[in-house]
Amino acid sequence: MYFDEKKLKDILVSPGHISIEHFNEALNEAKEHGVSIEEILVSEDLIKDEQLGQLLAQITGFPFVNLRNEAFDEAHFEMIPELVARRMGVVAFGRSEDGVKVGMIEPGDIETRHAIEKRMGENIVPYFITKRDLKGVLSRYKASLYEEFEKILEELKNPSLPQEERDKMTIKVVDTLLAYGYQNKASDIHIEPHRGKILIRFRIDGIMHDVLEIPNNLLDLILTRIKIMSRMRTDEHRAAQDGKFRFEVDSSGSVDVRVSVVPVVEGENIVLRLLSAANRQFNLSDIGLNDSDLSKVQEAIDNPHGMILVTGPTGSGKTTTIYAVLRILNTREVHISTIEDPVEYDIEGISQIQVDKKTNLMFADGLRAIVRQDPDIIMVGEIRDKETADIATNSAMTGHLVLSTLHANDAATSLPRLLDMDIEPFLIASTINVIIAQRLVRKICQGCRKSANLSSEEIEMVKRNDVAMNLLLAKGAGNLDKLVIFKGSGCKICGSTGYIGRIGVFEVLLMRGNIKQLVIDRASSDEILKIAKENGMTTMVEDGIGKVLNGVTTIEEVLRVTKG
Repeated sequence: MYFDEKKLKDILVSPGHISIEHFNEALNEAKEHGVSIEEILVSEDLIKDEQLGQLLAQITGFPFVNLRNEAFDEAHFEMIPELVARRMGVVAFGRSEDGVKVGMIEPGDIETRHAIEKRMGENIVPYFITKRDLKGVLSRYKASLYEEFEKILEELKNPSLPQEERDKMTIKVVDTLLAYGYQNKASDIHIEPHRGKILIRFRIDGIMHDVLEIPNNLLDLILTRIKIMSRMRTDEHRAAQDGKFRFEVDSSGSVDVRVSVVPVVEGENIVLRLLSAANRQFNLSDIGLNDSDLSKVQEAIDNPHGMILVTGPTGSGKTTTIYAVLRILNTREVHISTIEDPVEYDIEGISQIQVDKKTNLMFADGLRAIVRQDPDIIMVGEIRDKETADIATNSAMTGHLVLSTLHANDAATSLPRLLDMDIEPFLIASTINVIIAQRLVRKICQGCRKSANLSSEEIEMVKRNDVAMNLLLAKGAGNLDKLVIFKGSGCKICGSTGYIGRIGVFEVLLMRGNIKQLVIDRASSDEILKIAKENGMTTMVEDGIGKVLNGVTTIEEVLRVTKG
């Protein structure tokens, strides 16, 4: 739908949703690339897609609906065939007393409405939807992964199938796995050889799901295809190999795929990590930082030198947080260089170096080279040893802003961890601006969220956790039997899990004067934690409990990821 430039200014600029400068820049970029200004505004993160949709709906005069939050009725959804839905930009998602509810990118198009009503044989109730929202929902038309593989396997059983066609089917096997992993928002695809079978598993929202079993005679075909795509040696079967490639998904965007192949007893185990372009667009508020913590991180970002550390175990979202910070810092006025293992996202305008064990280009060597490249900002993928820590802290001391990650249980533990690497206490105290510790919790599905009381099992879990119990008491929620929280009952949107997506729980430790003195005195992590809390630091458990009471996640999730 075409939206008049003046009307867009009236609803976006006048109320202060975006500045006139950003509006004009987006308008020029849209004209230059031949796309709508709405696409530019959302892709540049100047406004959220849902917020823009609500504002644009005011122009159309039709109610706005966010399809991602709707519990779809499959019977109504299938009333509009996929090809029609794509061509006309429409999707049926439910029913009201007045007819079938249909989301449309152009609800004012009388001709399209009449065509849909004629096809359905009944009245429709039009709603305004965004193009991005429609694109996400159209993936629901896909057949199940099992059905797709059944068709492929049947074709491969044909002994007269020409080799060229057999090669095409092998390509289709891998492409199908990647497409379904992407559509199901999987972060990883595991292809595991077992005796007599190959098990396909997806990691979705941090939890592993068994998806499919296929015959083990397909392993060599799949393995060879993946090795070719990721530029690995196809004749090497006894050593671990790493690689990566980019996969285009239905013209809706690209996915960077990081590949790990490791020899096991039954063959070679394959793990594909999917790094979608959408993840590159996260900003700090999206990932779950509350206003207080966000202002602390912003204070550290605004400092032209020093160090920002992000800590947590593997899979806690550290890299996403680092990239969100880099996204803020990435302007034409500064030179940013990174040394990573691996480079997870290619970012335009940033010099990124990949660690390479074959050429002995490790973190310390790469960091030395980066310092000679006249950078303003340096990102070190991970501080693993004394040598890397030494160079990183000295770089922060000599006028650079350094970002890095560290494996530590919490923010307070990170400081003694650096001391254990034999970094001088005065260097740590004078260079570190902020430490962000984090975990990821699953978010309650908005399509089936409902209020509930804690179960007897959850009450016992809370009572066994003194920290959580004391926090609830402090918030006036100590009567666990009557505490009202939220849960997902399970629906088609979330695959009956009650959860969809993940969000971070954080603690942000600012290096105030009293904390610096503790580091110089080589104080324990317990002493540092005590003073940090007195300074106003919110712990991860406290942040998590706050998200439970706000209906974002469940008590079970918070206690699961923060235990130990």
